[in-house]
Amino acid sequence: MAVTSLELAKVAAVAADDKKATDISLIDLTGLSDVCDYFLICTAANRPQLDAVIEAIEEKVKANCGEKPLAVEGRAGSNWVLIDYGSVVAHVFKPEIRDFYRLDRLWGEAPRVRLGLEGEMAEQTWEPEPAMEDPAL
Repeated sequence: MAVTSLELAKVAAVAADDKKATDISLIDLTGLSDVCDYFLICTAANRPQLDAVIEAIEEKVKANCGEKPLAVEGRAGSNWVLIDYGSVVAHVFKPEIRDFYRLDRLWGEAPRVRLGLEGEMAEQTWEPEPAMEDPAL
């Protein structure tokens, strides 16, 4: 039985929520990106939690969807781990790294999928940043 990319993304989101990941955001990129259909983005407070979230996502997706990641990047000592399932890419960040890269803002125009999870990111409206003046002018 084949699962859809949305089903896989939701299973991964539940796994992250089970391990108390915070600010969970599922971004619908269908029609906006050729890379994948969904980005799952979440935050882990520290390295042990980050490892637990990654492990839970891999285990739950394999058990419920029969899928293994195509690649996992950033595992050894990183503050950002990317789990690539092809149509779904899960990003697990430590807070300061998520704030630095701001993928949520980068894909600010893309629709969010409401999940109803405890760790789900509150609905946010992204305001464009003010244009910076060129100091040379």
